[in-house]
Amino acid sequence: MDRLRNKVIVVAGAGGIGGGLARRYAAEGAAVVLGDLDAASVAATVAEITAAGGTAVGTALDGADEASVNAGVALAVERFGGLDGFHANFASFKDGESGADILGLPMEAFDEVMRVNARGFVLCTRAALPEMLQRGGGSLVYTTSGAAFMGEPLRLAYAMSKVSAHALVRHVANRFGAEGIRANAIAPGVVSHARFEAVMDPDVVAGMAARIPVGRLGRPEDIAAMGALLMSDEGSFITGQVLSVDGGNSMRQ
Repeated sequence: MDRLRNKVIVVAGAGGIGGGLARRYAAEGAAVVLGDLDAASVAATVAEITAAGGTAVGTALDGADEASVNAGVALAVERFGGLDGFHANFASFKDGESGADILGLPMEAFDEVMRVNARGFVLCTRAALPEMLQRGGGSLVYTTSGAAFMGEPLRLAYAMSKVSAHALVRHVANRFGAEGIRANAIAPGVVSHARFEAVMDPDVVAGMAARIPVGRLGRPEDIAAMGALLMSDEGSFITGQVLSVDGGNSMRQ
């Protein structure tokens, strides 16, 4: 497991999936900068990585704040000498709190979701690209969601924001591909982790798993496995794609 040796990767967004990404990238040999507003989550993951012999540093990072994102990239460059990969892995779910469809959706909730999820991914891209171009290339990966394809009765802003990331992926892949830049998105299905399991009814979880062709929910490690491929040289012919990692829950061309 050394596909990412000598690579420097920023993971913006810790927690369940983000922690799994950071651990896998470090296990593959990358130097990882992990950023999030949840300092405790960042510290715990960084400690786990370093205890296992990996290289990682943590930082406070707000993916929707330009100065904060720029500082996270600058930390990677200053500490490790450059930037080879950036994984944007954060989201606001503010619209889901209202339980409303488009007719009742509070516009302030819509604006907040788009500010974080759509604008935030743009800010991450603008911060990471110049440093990757200086290295002669790199890989941008964005965590999106199966919600972008589903047409749910609620969470309209969330789904719209995730579709916007798919357009961003295609733009970056097309515009900067000749300069060594790749861009892809991972669309997870339902991913189970400690915080998820703490609030979910086990019977509901069992019912969800039964509807998935492989018979289980996802784990952070499943998303991280795809992320490691996309960040590595083995994934050098994959760009401009939205890859569903959901146990076969969505099957489409």
